[in-house]
Amino acid sequence: MIEKHTSKNGLRIVLEKIPAVRSVTIGIWVLTGSRNETDVNNGISHFLEHMFFKGTKTRTATDIAEAFDSIGGQVNAFTSKEYTCFYAKVLDTHKEHALDILADMFFNSAFDPDEMEREKKVVFEEIKMYEDTPDDIVHDLLARASYGEHPLGYPILGTEAHLNSFQPQTLKDYIQAYYTPENVVVSVAGNVESDFITKIDSYFGSYESKVQRPLLDKPIFLGNTIERHKETEQAHLCIGYNGLPIGADNVYSLIILNNVLGGSMSSRLFQEVREKRGLAYSVFSYHSSFMDSGILTIYSGTGKEQLPLLKETIDQTVATLVENGLTDKELRNSKEQLKGSLMLSLESTNSRMSRNGKNELLLKHHRTLDDMIQEIDAVSHASIQQVIDATFNAEPSMAVIAPKIK
Repeated sequence: MIEKHTSKNGLRIVLEKIPAVRSVTIGIWVLTGSRNETDVNNGISHFLEHMFFKGTKTRTATDIAEAFDSIGGQVNAFTSKEYTCFYAKVLDTHKEHALDILADMFFNSAFDPDEMEREKKVVFEEIKMYEDTPDDIVHDLLARASYGEHPLGYPILGTEAHLNSFQPQTLKDYIQAYYTPENVVVSVAGNVESDFITKIDSYFGSYESKVQRPLLDKPIFLGNTIERHKETEQAHLCIGYNGLPIGADNVYSLIILNNVLGGSMSSRLFQEVREKRGLAYSVFSYHSSFMDSGILTIYSGTGKEQLPLLKETIDQTVATLVENGLTDKELRNSKEQLKGSLMLSLESTNSRMSRNGKNELLLKHHRTLDDMIQEIDAVSHASIQQVIDATFNAEPSMAVIAPKIK
Protein backbone atom coordinates (compact mmCIF):
# COMPACT_ATOMS: atom_id res chain seq x y z
CA MET A 1 0.00 0.00 0.00
CA ILE A 2 1.23 3.48 -0.91
CA GLU A 3 1.06 6.16 1.78
CA LYS A 4 0.98 9.79 0.74
CA HIS A 5 1.70 12.94 2.72
CA THR A 6 1.63 16.59 1.61
CA SER A 7 3.84 18.87 3.67
CA LYS A 8 2.74 22.33 4.73
CA ASN A 9 4.87 23.86 1.96
CA GLY A 10 3.20 21.71 -0.76
CA LEU A 11 5.97 19.13 -1.16
CA ARG A 12 4.66 15.58 -1.53
CA ILE A 13 5.99 12.39 0.04
CA VAL A 14 5.02 8.88 -1.11
CA LEU A 15 6.07 5.77 0.79
CA GLU A 16 5.57 2.10 -0.02
CA LYS A 17 6.48 -0.46 2.61
CA ILE A 18 7.89 -3.75 1.27
CA PRO A 19 8.64 -5.91 4.34
CA ALA A 20 10.10 -8.83 2.38
CA VAL A 21 13.27 -6.91 1.38
CA ARG A 22 16.21 -5.47 3.32
CA SER A 23 16.82 -2.43 1.13
CA VAL A 24 15.34 1.07 0.94
CA THR A 25 15.44 3.33 -2.11
CA ILE A 26 14.92 7.07 -1.66
CA GLY A 27 14.32 9.32 -4.67
CA ILE A 28 13.93 13.08 -4.95
CA TRP A 29 11.89 13.90 -8.05
CA VAL A 30 11.78 17.43 -9.46
CA LEU A 31 9.34 18.52 -12.15
CA THR A 32 11.91 20.17 -14.39
CA GLY A 33 14.06 19.08 -17.32
CA SER A 34 15.19 20.28 -20.72
CA ARG A 35 11.58 21.20 -21.56
CA ASN A 36 11.77 24.00 -18.98
CA GLU A 37 14.86 25.52 -20.57
CA THR A 38 15.37 28.23 -23.17
CA ASP A 39 17.73 28.68 -26.10
CA VAL A 40 19.95 30.58 -23.65
CA ASN A 41 20.25 28.03 -20.82
CA ASN A 42 19.65 24.69 -22.61
CA GLY A 43 21.52 21.99 -20.69
CA ILE A 44 21.24 23.61 -17.25
CA SER A 45 18.96 20.90 -15.78
CA HIS A 46 21.50 18.18 -16.62
CA PHE A 47 24.49 20.26 -15.52
CA LEU A 48 22.78 21.08 -12.24
CA GLU A 49 22.23 17.36 -11.67
CA HIS A 50 26.00 16.89 -11.99
CA MET A 51 26.79 19.77 -9.63
CA PHE A 52 24.66 18.37 -6.79
CA PHE A 53 27.35 15.68 -6.44
CA LYS A 54 30.30 18.12 -6.39
CA GLY A 55 30.22 19.15 -2.74
CA THR A 56 28.11 20.93 -0.13
CA LYS A 57 28.98 23.48 2.56
CA THR A 58 30.17 20.67 4.85
CA ARG A 59 30.95 17.74 2.49
CA THR A 60 33.36 17.54 -0.43
CA ALA A 61 32.56 15.52 -3.56
CA THR A 62 34.84 12.79 -2.17
CA ASP A 63 32.99 12.86 1.15
CA ILE A 64 29.68 12.26 -0.64
CA ALA A 65 31.08 9.35 -2.66
CA GLU A 66 32.75 7.77 0.38
CA ALA A 67 29.63 8.21 2.51
CA PHE A 68 27.70 5.88 0.23
CA ASP A 69 30.57 3.51 -0.58
CA SER A 70 31.28 2.99 3.13
CA ILE A 71 27.76 1.62 3.70
CA GLY A 72 27.56 -0.41 0.48
CA GLY A 73 24.98 1.98 -0.96
CA GLN A 74 24.32 3.22 -4.46
CA VAL A 75 23.67 6.86 -5.38
CA ASN A 76 22.91 8.29 -8.80
CA ALA A 77 20.76 10.75 -10.73
CA PHE A 78 19.28 11.33 -14.18
CA THR A 79 17.69 14.11 -16.18
CA SER A 80 14.89 13.72 -18.73
CA LYS A 81 12.96 16.20 -20.81
CA GLU A 82 10.39 16.84 -18.06
CA TYR A 83 11.90 15.77 -14.75
CA THR A 84 15.11 15.23 -12.78
CA CYS A 85 15.66 12.51 -10.16
CA PHE A 86 18.31 12.01 -7.46
CA TYR A 87 18.19 8.67 -5.69
CA ALA A 88 20.00 6.34 -3.33
CA LYS A 89 19.57 2.64 -2.54
CA VAL A 90 20.89 1.42 0.80
CA LEU A 91 20.34 -1.26 3.42
CA ASP A 92 17.33 -0.47 5.59
CA THR A 93 19.63 0.21 8.57
CA HIS A 94 21.27 3.10 6.67
CA LYS A 95 18.16 4.89 5.39
CA GLU A 96 18.46 7.88 7.78
CA HIS A 97 22.11 8.35 6.79
CA ALA A 98 21.20 8.29 3.08
CA LEU A 99 18.36 10.76 3.60
CA ASP A 100 20.65 13.15 5.45
CA ILE A 101 23.20 13.17 2.60
CA LEU A 102 20.58 13.55 -0.15
CA ALA A 103 19.00 16.47 1.73
CA ASP A 104 22.43 18.07 2.19
CA MET A 105 23.08 17.77 -1.56
CA PHE A 106 19.63 19.16 -2.37
CA PHE A 107 19.75 22.19 -0.07
CA ASN A 108 23.42 22.96 0.55
CA SER A 109 25.35 22.33 -2.66
CA ALA A 110 28.21 24.82 -2.80
CA PHE A 111 28.45 25.34 -6.59
CA ASP A 112 32.11 26.19 -6.17
CA PRO A 113 33.38 28.03 -9.30
CA ASP A 114 36.48 25.82 -9.59
CA GLU A 115 34.36 22.67 -9.29
CA MET A 116 32.00 24.06 -11.91
CA GLU A 117 34.81 24.60 -14.40
CA ARG A 118 36.10 21.07 -13.86
CA GLU A 119 32.63 19.58 -14.22
CA LYS A 120 32.00 21.55 -17.41
CA LYS A 121 34.93 19.66 -18.94
CA VAL A 122 33.33 16.38 -17.83
CA VAL A 123 30.03 17.28 -19.49
CA PHE A 124 31.90 18.48 -22.62
CA GLU A 125 33.35 14.97 -22.87
CA GLU A 126 29.89 13.50 -22.33
CA ILE A 127 28.58 15.58 -25.24
CA LYS A 128 31.49 14.45 -27.46
CA MET A 129 30.88 10.83 -26.50
CA TYR A 130 27.22 11.26 -27.40
CA GLU A 131 28.15 12.82 -30.75
CA ASP A 132 30.37 9.80 -31.44
CA THR A 133 27.36 7.50 -30.93
CA PRO A 134 25.14 8.07 -33.97
CA ASP A 135 22.53 5.54 -32.87
CA ASP A 136 21.97 7.80 -29.83
CA ILE A 137 22.25 11.25 -31.41
CA VAL A 138 19.78 10.38 -34.17
CA HIS A 139 17.04 10.33 -31.51
CA ASP A 140 17.91 13.93 -30.57
CA LEU A 141 17.66 14.88 -34.24
CA LEU A 142 14.23 13.24 -34.39
CA ALA A 143 13.09 15.34 -31.41
CA ARG A 144 14.18 18.45 -33.29
CA ALA A 145 12.44 17.27 -36.46
CA SER A 146 9.27 16.53 -34.48
CA TYR A 147 9.07 19.64 -32.29
CA GLY A 148 11.25 22.24 -34.00
CA GLU A 149 12.16 25.17 -31.76
CA HIS A 150 9.86 24.03 -28.95
CA PRO A 151 11.91 23.02 -25.84
CA LEU A 152 10.86 19.37 -26.30
CA GLY A 153 13.14 19.51 -29.32
CA TYR A 154 16.16 20.57 -27.25
CA PRO A 155 18.93 18.08 -26.40
CA ILE A 156 19.09 17.25 -22.69
CA LEU A 157 22.87 17.70 -22.56
CA GLY A 158 22.81 21.19 -24.11
CA THR A 159 25.86 22.50 -25.97
CA GLU A 160 29.37 23.61 -25.05
CA ALA A 161 28.41 27.23 -25.70
CA HIS A 162 25.51 27.02 -23.25
CA LEU A 163 27.60 25.30 -20.60
CA ASN A 164 30.37 27.88 -20.84
CA SER A 165 27.88 30.59 -19.91
CA PHE A 166 26.78 28.99 -16.63
CA GLN A 167 27.89 30.64 -13.40
CA PRO A 168 27.05 29.75 -9.75
CA GLN A 169 24.27 32.36 -9.70
CA THR A 170 22.80 30.90 -12.92
CA LEU A 171 22.29 27.59 -11.13
CA LYS A 172 20.91 29.22 -7.99
CA ASP A 173 18.40 31.25 -10.02
CA TYR A 174 17.24 28.11 -11.84
CA ILE A 175 16.77 26.27 -8.54
CA GLN A 176 14.79 29.19 -7.16
CA ALA A 177 12.50 29.14 -10.20
CA TYR A 178 11.94 25.40 -10.63
CA TYR A 179 12.93 23.49 -7.48
CA THR A 180 9.87 24.82 -5.69
CA PRO A 181 8.18 22.59 -3.04
CA GLU A 182 5.03 21.95 -5.07
CA ASN A 183 7.23 20.64 -7.91
CA VAL A 184 9.12 18.14 -5.73
CA VAL A 185 8.17 14.59 -4.72
CA VAL A 186 10.20 12.44 -2.31
CA SER A 187 9.48 8.78 -3.05
CA VAL A 188 10.56 5.93 -0.75
CA ALA A 189 10.15 2.19 -1.21
CA GLY A 190 11.47 -0.77 0.76
CA ASN A 191 11.66 -2.08 4.30
CA VAL A 192 10.62 1.17 5.93
CA GLU A 193 7.96 2.20 8.44
CA SER A 194 5.39 4.98 8.10
CA ASP A 195 7.15 7.16 10.66
CA PHE A 196 9.96 7.71 8.12
CA ILE A 197 7.58 10.22 6.50
CA THR A 198 8.01 12.43 9.57
CA LYS A 199 11.78 12.23 9.16
CA ILE A 200 11.55 13.27 5.50
CA ASP A 201 9.17 16.09 6.41
CA SER A 202 11.68 17.43 8.94
CA TYR A 203 14.19 17.93 6.09
CA PHE A 204 11.93 18.95 3.19
CA GLY A 205 8.66 20.19 4.69
CA SER A 206 9.46 23.79 5.52
CA TYR A 207 11.55 25.33 2.75
CA GLU A 208 9.78 27.90 0.59
CA SER A 209 9.98 29.54 -2.81
CA LYS A 210 7.81 32.43 -3.92
CA VAL A 211 8.77 32.38 -7.59
CA GLN A 212 5.85 31.77 -9.96
CA ARG A 213 6.57 28.80 -12.24
CA PRO A 214 6.18 29.73 -15.94
CA LEU A 215 3.41 27.96 -17.84
CA LEU A 216 4.40 25.38 -20.45
CA ASP A 217 3.53 25.79 -24.11
CA LYS A 218 1.92 22.74 -25.70
CA PRO A 219 4.02 21.53 -28.63
CA ILE A 220 2.83 21.09 -32.19
CA PHE A 221 4.00 17.87 -33.83
CA LEU A 222 5.87 18.65 -37.05
CA GLY A 223 6.41 16.16 -39.86
CA ASN A 224 9.88 17.46 -40.67
CA THR A 225 12.99 15.60 -41.85
CA ILE A 226 16.56 16.23 -40.70
CA GLU A 227 19.55 14.60 -42.39
CA ARG A 228 23.11 14.74 -41.16
CA HIS A 229 26.09 13.44 -43.12
CA LYS A 230 28.66 11.70 -40.94
CA GLU A 231 31.34 9.16 -41.78
CA THR A 232 29.81 6.23 -39.94
CA GLU A 233 29.87 2.51 -40.64
CA GLN A 234 26.07 2.42 -40.75
CA ALA A 235 23.22 4.68 -41.76
CA HIS A 236 20.92 5.39 -38.79
CA LEU A 237 17.22 6.04 -39.31
CA CYS A 238 14.56 7.30 -36.90
CA ILE A 239 10.89 7.80 -37.84
CA GLY A 240 8.45 9.50 -35.45
CA TYR A 241 4.65 9.53 -35.25
CA ASN A 242 2.46 11.71 -33.05
CA GLY A 243 1.69 9.75 -29.87
CA LEU A 244 -0.29 10.14 -26.65
CA PRO A 245 0.41 12.11 -23.45
CA ILE A 246 1.01 10.38 -20.15
CA GLY A 247 -2.24 9.28 -18.54
CA ALA A 248 -4.24 9.31 -21.79
CA ASP A 249 -7.26 6.99 -21.88
CA ASN A 250 -5.94 4.86 -24.73
CA VAL A 251 -2.30 4.72 -23.62
CA TYR A 252 -2.37 0.93 -22.99
CA SER A 253 -3.79 0.41 -26.48
CA LEU A 254 -0.84 2.34 -27.88
CA ILE A 255 1.64 0.39 -25.72
CA ILE A 256 0.22 -2.88 -27.04
CA LEU A 257 0.24 -1.53 -30.60
CA ASN A 258 3.90 -0.55 -30.20
CA ASN A 259 4.75 -3.97 -28.80
CA VAL A 260 3.31 -5.64 -31.90
CA LEU A 261 4.97 -3.15 -34.24
CA GLY A 262 8.52 -3.17 -32.87
CA GLY A 263 8.65 -3.64 -29.12
CA SER A 264 9.84 -7.25 -28.96
CA MET A 265 11.69 -9.99 -30.83
CA SER A 266 8.41 -11.37 -32.14
CA SER A 267 7.32 -7.94 -33.38
CA ARG A 268 6.54 -7.31 -37.04
CA LEU A 269 9.48 -4.97 -37.60
CA PHE A 270 12.00 -7.35 -36.01
CA GLN A 271 10.69 -10.29 -37.98
CA GLU A 272 10.41 -8.44 -41.29
CA VAL A 273 13.54 -6.27 -41.19
CA ARG A 274 15.99 -8.57 -39.39
CA GLU A 275 14.77 -12.15 -39.56
CA LYS A 276 13.31 -12.27 -43.08
CA ARG A 277 15.42 -9.72 -44.95
CA GLY A 278 18.60 -9.43 -42.87
CA LEU A 279 18.62 -5.66 -43.36
CA ALA A 280 19.63 -4.69 -39.83
CA TYR A 281 20.99 -5.99 -36.56
CA SER A 282 19.03 -3.45 -34.51
CA VAL A 283 15.42 -2.49 -35.20
CA PHE A 284 12.82 -1.50 -32.64
CA SER A 285 10.07 0.94 -31.74
CA TYR A 286 9.08 2.65 -28.49
CA HIS A 287 6.58 5.20 -27.24
CA SER A 288 7.52 8.28 -25.15
CA SER A 289 4.77 10.08 -23.24
CA PHE A 290 5.07 13.68 -22.11
CA MET A 291 2.62 15.72 -20.04
CA ASP A 292 0.68 16.99 -23.05
CA SER A 293 2.04 15.05 -26.03
CA GLY A 294 3.86 11.91 -27.07
CA ILE A 295 5.88 10.33 -29.84
CA LEU A 296 6.05 6.81 -31.26
CA THR A 297 9.59 6.21 -32.54
CA ILE A 298 10.95 3.59 -34.92
CA TYR A 299 14.74 3.13 -35.09
CA SER A 300 17.01 0.99 -37.23
CA GLY A 301 20.54 1.03 -38.59
CA THR A 302 21.89 -0.49 -41.80
CA GLY A 303 24.53 -0.05 -44.49
CA LYS A 304 24.11 3.18 -46.46
CA GLU A 305 23.39 1.27 -49.68
CA GLN A 306 20.48 -0.52 -48.01
CA LEU A 307 18.93 2.58 -46.44
CA PRO A 308 16.25 3.04 -49.16
CA LEU A 309 15.21 -0.62 -48.87
CA LEU A 310 15.13 -0.37 -45.07
CA LYS A 311 12.90 2.69 -45.22
CA GLU A 312 10.62 1.00 -47.75
CA THR A 313 10.35 -2.14 -45.60
CA ILE A 314 9.44 -0.10 -42.50
CA ASP A 315 6.85 1.90 -44.46
CA GLN A 316 5.30 -1.29 -45.83
CA THR A 317 5.15 -2.85 -42.35
CA VAL A 318 3.40 0.23 -40.95
CA ALA A 319 1.02 0.37 -43.94
CA THR A 320 0.02 -3.28 -43.42
CA LEU A 321 -0.60 -2.59 -39.73
CA VAL A 322 -2.77 0.42 -40.57
CA GLU A 323 -4.75 -1.51 -43.17
CA ASN A 324 -5.35 -4.76 -41.27
CA GLY A 325 -4.85 -3.97 -37.59
CA LEU A 326 -3.73 -6.68 -35.15
CA THR A 327 -4.55 -10.35 -35.28
CA ASP A 328 -6.35 -11.99 -32.35
CA LYS A 329 -3.15 -13.86 -31.50
CA GLU A 330 -1.05 -10.69 -31.51
CA LEU A 331 -3.51 -8.88 -29.26
CA ARG A 332 -3.71 -11.78 -26.83
CA ASN A 333 0.04 -12.42 -26.67
CA SER A 334 0.88 -8.74 -26.34
CA LYS A 335 -1.50 -8.34 -23.41
CA GLU A 336 0.12 -11.24 -21.57
CA GLN A 337 3.60 -9.96 -22.36
CA LEU A 338 2.71 -6.49 -21.06
CA LYS A 339 1.21 -7.88 -17.86
CA GLY A 340 4.25 -10.08 -17.30
CA SER A 341 6.76 -7.27 -17.81
CA LEU A 342 4.69 -5.00 -15.57
CA MET A 343 4.71 -7.48 -12.70
CA LEU A 344 8.41 -8.32 -13.11
CA SER A 345 9.31 -4.62 -13.13
CA LEU A 346 7.87 -4.19 -9.64
CA GLU A 347 10.19 -6.71 -7.98
CA SER A 348 12.85 -4.21 -6.86
CA THR A 349 12.73 -1.22 -4.53
CA ASN A 350 14.29 0.91 -7.30
CA SER A 351 11.43 0.24 -9.69
CA ARG A 352 8.77 0.73 -7.00
CA MET A 353 10.32 4.04 -5.95
CA SER A 354 10.54 5.17 -9.59
CA ARG A 355 6.99 4.18 -10.46
CA ASN A 356 5.50 5.87 -7.40
CA GLY A 357 7.62 9.00 -7.74
CA LYS A 358 6.86 9.48 -11.41
CA ASN A 359 3.13 8.81 -10.97
CA GLU A 360 2.87 11.32 -8.12
CA LEU A 361 4.94 13.93 -9.93
CA LEU A 362 3.18 13.74 -13.30
CA LEU A 363 -0.27 12.27 -12.59
CA LYS A 364 -0.83 12.94 -8.87
CA HIS A 365 -2.56 9.59 -8.45
CA HIS A 366 -1.65 5.91 -8.16
CA ARG A 367 -3.28 2.84 -9.68
CA THR A 368 -3.04 -0.58 -8.13
CA LEU A 369 -1.57 -3.49 -10.06
CA ASP A 370 -5.08 -4.95 -10.34
CA ASP A 371 -6.34 -1.67 -11.84
CA MET A 372 -3.60 -1.70 -14.48
CA ILE A 373 -4.17 -5.34 -15.37
CA GLN A 374 -7.87 -4.60 -15.74
CA GLU A 375 -7.08 -1.72 -18.11
CA ILE A 376 -4.77 -3.94 -20.16
CA ASP A 377 -7.41 -6.67 -20.38
CA ALA A 378 -9.93 -4.05 -21.56
CA VAL A 379 -7.87 -3.22 -24.67
CA SER A 380 -9.81 -4.34 -27.75
CA HIS A 381 -9.47 -4.32 -31.51
CA ALA A 382 -11.72 -1.25 -31.51
CA SER A 383 -9.51 0.72 -29.10
CA ILE A 384 -6.41 -0.36 -31.04
CA GLN A 385 -8.03 0.91 -34.26
CA GLN A 386 -8.72 4.28 -32.61
CA VAL A 387 -5.04 4.58 -31.75
CA ILE A 388 -3.97 3.50 -35.24
CA ASP A 389 -6.22 6.16 -36.79
CA ALA A 390 -4.89 8.86 -34.46
CA THR A 391 -1.22 7.90 -34.74
CA PHE A 392 -0.69 7.23 -38.43
CA ASN A 393 -3.04 9.77 -40.01
CA ALA A 394 -0.38 12.47 -40.47
CA GLU A 395 3.05 12.82 -42.04
CA PRO A 396 5.74 11.39 -39.72
CA SER A 397 8.95 13.12 -38.77
CA MET A 398 12.29 11.57 -39.73
CA ALA A 399 15.96 11.84 -38.84
CA VAL A 400 18.88 10.24 -40.70
CA ILE A 401 22.59 10.07 -39.95
CA ALA A 402 24.52 8.53 -42.82
CA PRO A 403 27.78 8.77 -44.77
CA LYS A 404 27.61 11.07 -47.76
CA ILE A 405 26.97 9.15 -50.97
CA LYS A 406 29.84 10.01 -53.33
